Amino acid sequence: MADPLHGITLERIVTELYELYGWEHLGYLIPVNCFNHEPSVKSSLKFLRKTPWARKKVEDLYMDRIANKTK
Repeated sequence: MADPLHGITLERIVTELYELYGWEHLGYLIPVNCFNHEPSVKSSLKFLRKTPWARKKVEDLYMDRIANKTK
């Protein structure tokens, strides 16, 4: 089975989730400092690239959003 995230950058994922939820709600859904303390796409990317467990949560949320969008 092909990776559904293939070709989708982490920057695109973070940007789309931010546009959908906003930083406050995104920080509620995934409680990490990069979403709750002076959030920005740049700081979030830096953190998520170094933190595999947090990146996985963000990717899973993105996949859930896609699944719900196509229903």
